[in-house]
Amino acid sequence: MGQRKLKPVLARSPTRQEQAFTEVVRLIESSRSKAIQTVNTALIELYWQVGQTISRKIEAAEWGDGVVKQLAQFIAKTQPGMRGFNHRNLFRMRQFYEVYRDHPIVSPLLTQLPWTHNLLIMGQTKRPEEREFYLRLAIRECWSKRELERQMKTACFERKMLAPAQLSPALRQLDPTIASAFKDSYLLEFLSLPKGHAEADLQTGLLLNLRDFLIELGRDFCFAGSEYPLQVGGRDFAIDLLFFHRGLNCLVAIELKVGRFEPEYVGKLAFYLEALDRDVRKAHEQPSIGILLCAEPLLNVKGKAL
Repeated sequence: MGQRKLKPVLARSPTRQEQAFTEVVRLIESSRSKAIQTVNTALIELYWQVGQTISRKIEAAEWGDGVVKQLAQFIAKTQPGMRGFNHRNLFRMRQFYEVYRDHPIVSPLLTQLPWTHNLLIMGQTKRPEEREFYLRLAIRECWSKRELERQMKTACFERKMLAPAQLSPALRQLDPTIASAFKDSYLLEFLSLPKGHAEADLQTGLLLNLRDFLIELGRDFCFAGSEYPLQVGGRDFAIDLLFFHRGLNCLVAIELKVGRFEPEYVGKLAFYLEALDRDVRKAHEQPSIGILLCAEPLLNVKGKAL
């Protein structure tokens, strides 16, 4: 067989008509998104009201616990085809109301997430501050149910709130809220790397699973490059991974180490940050930030931001 030739595909700029068509599509998508959110808000508010009614009737001794099952049977009989109001879900609606009724600060958050997300958070958290943490983060990061479940299983609350990121004093002075952008540790179990792997294997794995890594880092991180080249004094250097953080408006350099933290790593990373600020950073951007990811063991990667 002869060698197959690949012809380059040349992209062209859209015509004015295509640009106008694109604007119409955006309007449709925006309207569809608003409609879905409106339906979800109405649904969550309905579940809240049903749960409130059941809870108050039971607390006032007007209903016994067994009445909820009878209510489910009544709804099934009088509203055939209506789903979501069986005995189990009615109990969850009552629980939903009773869990959040004394916490008005989180009430607006509940309608911004699907019912499945709310059930997951309600069922797998114990403290009000933990529930609020996952509600806010799931909304901000636009987590799917699968990703929310993963973050909860890997104790995101404990890693981020109970063990805050290790930040240098200079970073803390730069922005008091900067700690919220980083974690003390990052879980990379999705890489499935063997024991005794090299730093190159870790870097390759992260690039092959970049989407999952970006989710673990946070929504505002944007990938800028790997082995990002720098030149200092006529010598060539390379940053393992380079990102841009939209919220902080700065470059974020990540150095990967498969062993424990060593003090000399800090000096090397600081050297890279100085070169980034001098040769790469744009005038409107904030000073660059560096993160050392040291595995001890790997898959629970400790981060130190400089």
